[in-house]
Amino acid sequence: MDFAEMNNKLYEQLEHLKSRYETASPPEDLRDRDFFLKVKEAVTPIYSLLDNWEEEALKRVQQQSLSVHPQQIASTRENMELIAMHSYYKDVKRKRYMELYHSILYIINQMHGK
Repeated sequence: MDFAEMNNKLYEQLEHLKSRYETASPPEDLRDRDFFLKVKEAVTPIYSLLDNWEEEALKRVQQQSLSVHPQQIASTRENMELIAMHSYYKDVKRKRYMELYHSILYIINQMHGK
């Protein structure tokens, strides 16, 4: 998968997670093991995608004169990991969720087509 495809896939995952946050109910018990395993299964591919995306994004930042700093790439990965968890557990207020969402979206857009 080339970087443009990874970037688009990351965007698709971000939108999917946002939709889940807005429509799904939080778990009744945050310590529910079955729910945890379901979440783990759902987010593992996202984390794998993030590994590859971060590596390629950092290479592109180093090779080209992009208006993105390496720390922004690392922060985007961390924010996406947070969004993934918050989308299932719904343990953060909407305002904070949307701040993370917009931060990720900004970097994805900056990296698009670069």
